[in-house]
Amino acid sequence: MSVRRAWTVRQGSGAVTWFEIRVVFGDGARVEALAAVSDDGVCLEDVRGRPGLALEDLAVLAEWLEGPLADACAPPPESGAPAARRARPAWPRGREGRRLAAREYRAAQERGADPVLAVMRATGYSRRTSLRLIGQARDEGFLAPRRARR
Repeated sequence: MSVRRAWTVRQGSGAVTWFEIRVVFGDGARVEALAAVSDDGVCLEDVRGRPGLALEDLAVLAEWLEGPLADACAPPPESGAPAARRARPAWPRGREGRRLAAREYRAAQERGADPVLAVMRATGYSRRTSLRLIGQARDEGFLAPRRARR
């Protein structure tokens, strides 16, 4: 994966920095993206995939780009200390964390929202880690068992 700072544009008292991102996979598939980073956050302006991306691929695109983009945006460490990659919300571990994840999951279901995405947002974890946390909450009885698919 490569991340290249393309240009910076002054905007009021801040600035918007644009990055060109390229991900090449072992089978020859590739994804190219253009991201704008400002004080307001990150915005993906353009995404192209060869072959085309499925919806499932777009759902994990943020996970693919998050680390390299954070590394490219981080200022160099001042005192030889490693730069922090990202701030993650404090989330309790163990039984309490599984109970809170189950609560977020059920609240999203009641709102008609995606429960896995709700757990991801609440914990700051990736989709895979959030699914594992949800499974552990099910195993502990905080959530109903999954219904068998037919």
